Amino acid sequence: MSISEPFVRRPIATSLLMGGIFLVGLVVFPLLPVAPLPQVDFPTISVSASLPGASPETMASSVATPLETQFAQISGLSQMTSTNALGSTNITLQFDLNRNIDAAAQDVQTGIDAAGGQLPKNLPTPPTYRKVNPADSPILILAVHSDVLPVTTVDDYAENILAQQISQISGIAQVSIGGQQKPAVRVQIDPTKLAALGLQMEDVAAVISAATVDAPKGSINGPTRAMTIYDTINC
Repeated sequence: MSISEPFVRRPIATSLLMGGIFLVGLVVFPLLPVAPLPQVDFPTISVSASLPGASPETMASSVATPLETQFAQISGLSQMTSTNALGSTNITLQFDLNRNIDAAAQDVQTGIDAAGGQLPKNLPTPPTYRKVNPADSPILILAVHSDVLPVTTVDDYAENILAQQISQISGIAQVSIGGQQKPAVRVQIDPTKLAALGLQMEDVAAVISAATVDAPKGSINGPTRAMTIYDTINC
């Protein structure tokens, strides 16, 4: 006799048994334990600040430290990490699961305002924050190119029109632009006319430096050391 023979001989009893097992399953389903590794998104806020030309050490001591001191006083903050590079600082704040992200964002803005007096006076713009996890991968990547327009014009359209419109869509947390090519300005000076006006090359360089914070800078990263490049204006 096979194991299925009793069930074949008694179809009604078999149907009732299966119905009973099904009902028991419906009752105990809500009581099943949660998976040991659930997919959880912690409330995360990313704060960024920039100071063109500043070394990573300067960004850490002059920009990141005052901000971290204020952020450490926010309730519900579970983790805080910072990354300092040439001319930029990024601070990632992770809060408890029961912390409301909008309320946390208000506390972060209050911390930025409180640290304003301790930040460098030559900071081009105040630090900004975004309610987004920088560790998350981009959801959508768009490539913009043109066969007739120069790269600087394409960059202007992408940064000032396309990115602005995309950032206004509901649910968009961050729009990042890469591969920009900014236009450069070359200044030619006639030394004779400059001397006739009683000015020197240093005077012109000082005016140009005061008019803009942008200057060619960079870094060289090697396997054992990293060097920062500081370029000055030559007239």
